[in-house]
Amino acid sequence: MIKILIIEDNQDVRENTAEILELANYEVCTAEDGEKGVALAKLIQPDVIICDIMMPELSGYDVLLHLNKDKKTASIPFIFLTAKTERTDVRKGMNLGADDYLTKPFEESELLDAVASRIKKYSFLKKEFSRDIEGVNQFFNEVSENAGIESLSEDRNVVHFNKKDILFMEGDAAHTLYFIQKGSIKTHKTTESGKSLVTGLFGPGQFVGQLSLLANSGTYGDTATVLEQAAVFDIPKSDFTKLLFKDKLISNKFIKMISNDLIDLQEQLVDMAFSSVRQRLAKVLMDLSKNDTLNNSKNKGINISREDLASLIGTATETTIRMLTNFKEEKLLSIGVQREIIIQDKKSLEYIALFG
Repeated sequence: MIKILIIEDNQDVRENTAEILELANYEVCTAEDGEKGVALAKLIQPDVIICDIMMPELSGYDVLLHLNKDKKTASIPFIFLTAKTERTDVRKGMNLGADDYLTKPFEESELLDAVASRIKKYSFLKKEFSRDIEGVNQFFNEVSENAGIESLSEDRNVVHFNKKDILFMEGDAAHTLYFIQKGSIKTHKTTESGKSLVTGLFGPGQFVGQLSLLANSGTYGDTATVLEQAAVFDIPKSDFTKLLFKDKLISNKFIKMISNDLIDLQEQLVDMAFSSVRQRLAKVLMDLSKNDTLNNSKNKGINISREDLASLIGTATETTIRMLTNFKEEKLLSIGVQREIIIQDKKSLEYIALFG
């Protein structure tokens, strides 16, 4: 049963509101002030919160601020109840992240419609979408239907790229977020000495270009090159911006979708700073062995150039080749006829990746 929390210091309003919702088959909990409301919200984690604005000790604004600081309660739909009709008060509540408001006295139908609308949206936010074109399209379509963001682009097509094609160049104006349906793409930067430093490898179900769209420079921070024939879905910056900034809950959902490897990238940078070359190479090889787009289907070998591999572990190409030779002599790996890297002793390589 859907659970609703009412935070209201006026006993008559609190009880009448609770009765309307209980008759509509909702489970209702109540709190007579803001402090008790915050504590109860964290304890029961309701599906919707209805909260008065003008209360002693802790106002409705303060309640919302407290709940927004807790990950467990920040995404709960929040409806303000207020006797104040000034537009500035309504605007303040919405700017703080409230999802809706009701002005007292309200009609029974207004209350039930507001609650039903929030529940529909919340159900959408809890829904999982597949990591493919169909899932991304479904997400966009349902955002338009459930969140009122109706001006999203409708012409979202798959674009095909060949090996060595470039999606975007470092320094180009950042206008598009890319989602990879098929194939693999690398991002890389050019150093002052003219060398290419690989900044990431991306495959199906991942997004490319999101950090550049958020950068103040307004340009791509690296170059994206196709490693293997790719099918890519492009999302205009205008849609990206609306999804990030128009609605708090939609933004949280969207950020989770596009984050893909950001945490892994942070871990990689830490590894590059503090691990030995031997340990870094072992870890990168283990990571690459899990990337289906870089693996040879016949012998499970890793198809990657020595230059790109060197960039990933942050060392010279010559050093990388020498370390691969050492691993080969230790029978940790072998080299295929097309120079693919075939892992022979996964357990030992995992040990090196963890302990050096």
